[in-house]
Amino acid sequence: MTTVAGRPAVGSIAARLERLPHSRWHVKVRFLIGAVTFFEAFDQLLAASALPVLMKEWHLTTGQATFAVTAGSVGMLLGALAAGWMGDVIGRVRTVAIGVAVTALAGLAVALSTGIELFGLFRFVQGLGIGGVVPVAATYINEIARSDKRGRFVLLYEMIFPAGLAVATLVAVWVVPNLGWRAMFLIGALPVLIAAVLPRHVAESPRWLLARGRTEEAERVIAAIEAEVARSTRAPLPEPDAAKAAKEAGEERDTRGRLRELFTGRYLGRTTVVSALWFVAYYVTHGISVWLPSLYTKNFGLDLSSALAYTLLSNVTGLLGTLIVALVIDRVGRRPALVTALGGSALALLTPALTGATSGGQVALFASCTTFFVYAINCGLYLYSPELYPTRNRAKGAAFGGLWNRLGVIVGPVVVGAILGSGGSLTLVFAQFAVVAAVGTVIACFAVETKGKTLEELNS
Repeated sequence: MTTVAGRPAVGSIAARLERLPHSRWHVKVRFLIGAVTFFEAFDQLLAASALPVLMKEWHLTTGQATFAVTAGSVGMLLGALAAGWMGDVIGRVRTVAIGVAVTALAGLAVALSTGIELFGLFRFVQGLGIGGVVPVAATYINEIARSDKRGRFVLLYEMIFPAGLAVATLVAVWVVPNLGWRAMFLIGALPVLIAAVLPRHVAESPRWLLARGRTEEAERVIAAIEAEVARSTRAPLPEPDAAKAAKEAGEERDTRGRLRELFTGRYLGRTTVVSALWFVAYYVTHGISVWLPSLYTKNFGLDLSSALAYTLLSNVTGLLGTLIVALVIDRVGRRPALVTALGGSALALLTPALTGATSGGQVALFASCTTFFVYAINCGLYLYSPELYPTRNRAKGAAFGGLWNRLGVIVGPVVVGAILGSGGSLTLVFAQFAVVAAVGTVIACFAVETKGKTLEELNS
């Protein structure tokens, strides 16, 4: 193991991770963490799928409907803050496991709710878990990926999130009309089983262990990973890059991550840009997706199955957009990908704002074009945010972006509800989304490029 001044070097851990070929170990870890992320996405969209039924069953006003879909988002906001701190203090894997358990158990409570008040309360608690899991899980995946293929590695994992959204809608098409909305939340509680086994089958991030001063444990974990990779590839591992290890060795001299570091020096600009991008992306995403099923049924008179099928179409095009950006982002870079996707979102939203949308099919078309671009942004930010911060603060940095993500999740549906509740048109809804996306396009031009650099090079 490389040493610097008698102590193990951070770069030695990073260089040893960097030289690992893709193997069954990577597949296993990405599958287990991915299963968690899949169900978190599934649970996130359950309120939107249940909303058309709840509005009739409980005779909800527009304000109560808005409460139903935003209660979970408020919980996600607070959960992101708490999990960012926990992820940097108690570990990435343990934090993810706790968040999954909270999400699943609260989902059971939601399924037993007898009114909108209890529904909102338990969705808030469920949101605490969802908001905490996703950014910390993305941080972990970033920390085990090689720098030259990190974009594809992380984004192919992140495709699981829009896949979870799509499956939630697909399942809802049959389950909600036939078994009722409560059955959806019972299905969403299944990952409580994953929470129990995750810490035993997924090793803690060796980068995090070393950053916390747990040097011997970091050595044991990286050695076990190397042994598993060597067994699965049946070939000797290449030697670590000693020069890079020595160069990167000074990154984590201070193991105490501080929140205020996100707002000083070079990190202030990074935090400002990425926070704005998170807000814009999720303001647009959730402002559209949460209200789509209800718009189809209330404004255009579609039956529930048709409304959910149109919503599924938007999720599928979003999945396609995520796949395309995953395949190209390591070549074109983070900044060009973000600028292009935000610009595409703005154009997709501007079209119905100028021409109008007079049928459910037209709304489905424009919404699907939007999600093609905006889902790519959402997943891209889960790659980009952890890259911007040192290991001691990486989960906090990713989670702080998640805070702005959740503010967008809250504000977007509220604004749409306010516009529709006051008699505003769908044209106005699309127009204000187009303006927000255009502002995000300009902001993305100031993003720091991280393509091809190790996490230590970006933060040394």
